[in-house]
Amino acid sequence: MQRREFMKTAAAGAVASTIAAPAIAQGKMQWKMVTAWPKNLPGPGVAAQKLADRITALSGGRIEVKLFAAGELVPGRGVFDAVSQGTAELYHAVPAYWGSKSKGILMFGSQPFGLRADEQVGWLTHGGGQALYDEIYGRFGLKPFLCGNSGPQWQGWFKNEINSVDDLKGLRFRTTGLASEMCSKLGMAVQAMGGRAMFQALQSGALDAGEFIGPWTDSALGFYQVAKNYYWPGVGEPSSAEECAVNAKVYNELPDDLKQAVSYACESLYNPVWTEYTTKHALALTKLVEEQGVQVKKLPDDVIVAMGNAAGEVIAELREDEDELVRRIVESFLAYRSSISSYMTYADNGQMNARAMDYKY
Repeated sequence: MQRREFMKTAAAGAVASTIAAPAIAQGKMQWKMVTAWPKNLPGPGVAAQKLADRITALSGGRIEVKLFAAGELVPGRGVFDAVSQGTAELYHAVPAYWGSKSKGILMFGSQPFGLRADEQVGWLTHGGGQALYDEIYGRFGLKPFLCGNSGPQWQGWFKNEINSVDDLKGLRFRTTGLASEMCSKLGMAVQAMGGRAMFQALQSGALDAGEFIGPWTDSALGFYQVAKNYYWPGVGEPSSAEECAVNAKVYNELPDDLKQAVSYACESLYNPVWTEYTTKHALALTKLVEEQGVQVKKLPDDVIVAMGNAAGEVIAELREDEDELVRRIVESFLAYRSSISSYMTYADNGQMNARAMDYKY
């Protein structure tokens, strides 16, 4: 009987024949969201659950989204393929994890010496970035959306002090995305791994240093227990966008109102997620310093300049990439970065410099 009722519902209006088709029960679509994060990890894990809940709410319950954390249905780094192939309907992760698919994808998450969180969404919304984002993810049967941002990330946790560029050579360091290419050009031995694996590697001595996100998430993962030098600024990731990608076939078969529900769920979470990170990073940093003895240190200027030069080499190579779409993505990013940077000198940079001056308030 249950099977006959299911078939009646499917015939009444569902798309149910392909592997990408969502499960349907009593007129409701049941979507599986796979994530790159442990369940409820402060920061991205929390944001993923908020997105699942918001899609369910904004669809009026017509789309019920169930979240599967990393490892529950597929490995965290397997979510891109899972949604592309139709094993799940959508994922929550970051573009920085998909460089093996295309170097162009990396531009939409973070860029060394690149865009801040507000600038990143500005590029996509007002600078032509979303059309390029759609085009490159469309190659893999995905419809992408930005749905949050960590804000400025940190350069990370170091067991030993960094006093010069020479101290970076041979340093075993965890990072990801284009930042990994920047660091490799400086002679660092870059490794990619999840947050929990990074803790274990620092603890065992397999890593000398590493970055993950920022104080709120990093403190939850306990990095302060195995490395006390916490370096800023995180020039490798001036911001790190979080994304939701939906199986394109599933998304395209939605009625217009449900497409808008999914789109708006992502868009409406960008600022709340970003500002939660910023607020809780600030609170967590105070605790790390006052209660855990963490030493907050600034990278030497010559190291920052060397990283900038290395980042410039990475971008120059992408401008010559054999893939014409990658070249278009990079040129669009550079044009927006140039335009917005010239304005920020007077706007946000000017305000922050003024706020840091010596006066009574």
